[in-house]
Amino acid sequence: MTAAKPTAGPAAGSHAGSHAGRTGQVIVASTRAAAGVYTDRTGPVIDAWLRAHGWLVLDRAVVADGEPVGDALAAAIEAGLDLVITTGGTGVSPTDQTPEQTLPLLGKQLPGIMEELRRRGTATTPLAVLSRGYSGIAGNRTVVINLPGSTGGVQDGLAVLGEILDHLIDQVRGADHTTAPTGTGHPPAPPTDSADPKDPRHGR
Repeated sequence: MTAAKPTAGPAAGSHAGSHAGRTGQVIVASTRAAAGVYTDRTGPVIDAWLRAHGWLVLDRAVVADGEPVGDALAAAIEAGLDLVITTGGTGVSPTDQTPEQTLPLLGKQLPGIMEELRRRGTATTPLAVLSRGYSGIAGNRTVVINLPGSTGGVQDGLAVLGEILDHLIDQVRGADHTTAPTGTGHPPAPPTDSADPKDPRHGR
């Protein structure tokens, strides 16, 4: 896998000022997408959401399920990125190995994020409880979030992150918050194609 490179900066009018210097990357866990036989639908959505919030987004990594996911995560953590979001491979099929590749890299877990993601998902489909993703902090700096491989699951995840991500990153960096966040102030996640064959919430 080649080294990730920063993509274009945020558009005018974004929240770039409040996120100066924050770097993130999306890792897509999909053997079919990595082989070029399936179009990755969730990665671009997360990329666009991060850019809209002023993040410097590195080139998206699209890798096969299993060990390549762990390799991509390890590289991003080693590079000292602030945030890595994976999408895909969190379900219960034999090839879904993203949680197993993620957990050993986490120094601290943040289980409440995934609990809230599953809670919101069950409002639409009971299959949301099958998502096995983790979230946590690796290398004392990098926040890692496992999102499902479905557009619906990603939308739920971005909604949760929109409410807590600023505060979380500040805390990881050692900032002293005297008050808890009261709202997002952020635009909603970008719309996705409702005809996505992975929906409803398939592939969690």
